[in-house]
Amino acid sequence: MFDWLTEQVTDSPVTYLVVFVAAGGDVLVPLIPSETIVITAAVLASQDGLQIWLIVPLAAIGAFAGDNVSYVLGRRLGDPVARRLFRGDRAKARLEWAERAIERRGALLIVVGRFIPGGRTASTFAAGTLEMPYRRFASADAAAALLWALYSSMLGYIGGASFRDSVWKPLAMSLGIAAAVALAVEAWRRQQNRRGKDILGDRLDR
Repeated sequence: MFDWLTEQVTDSPVTYLVVFVAAGGDVLVPLIPSETIVITAAVLASQDGLQIWLIVPLAAIGAFAGDNVSYVLGRRLGDPVARRLFRGDRAKARLEWAERAIERRGALLIVVGRFIPGGRTASTFAAGTLEMPYRRFASADAAAALLWALYSSMLGYIGGASFRDSVWKPLAMSLGIAAAVALAVEAWRRQQNRRGKDILGDRLDR
């Protein structure tokens, strides 16, 4: 995996475009490993291959742009697109969770949803289908995109600075931390579900 990443994400200026496209595209194509790509680019930046001051804003702007596409699709097209984006039972459950959670928590869910596996697509699309006022959505999503870009970039950058003689070591450490954070957020969600304060919906567990 590390060899594949370093082949796709190099110290070439083209990588900046890769970061931007990946950050925006994974909201509609979840198979795109946007977080992994941003972390890898940040590792290279820490070793003087790229510029971190370009990676952070490009990741944030790309994420914001992609989320806006998802929001517009939800608001303008709704069910026809939902049938394509949320085909499986779990995907449909995520969308239903997001709709319930947004009704209760609103803009907060846009921020929290970004750090929950599968939550980004569901929360931004649901914000559109529920016709959340665009100003409110855009403000929350801008904050979410920036937090995510800073979080992912700093994971890679700090890890790369700690292991300047290697690429795979900081990648392994950074991706491990990212996975641990995702598991911790998921554990919190399940705990809230057990306490009857579920903001994500019990159907996500089925």
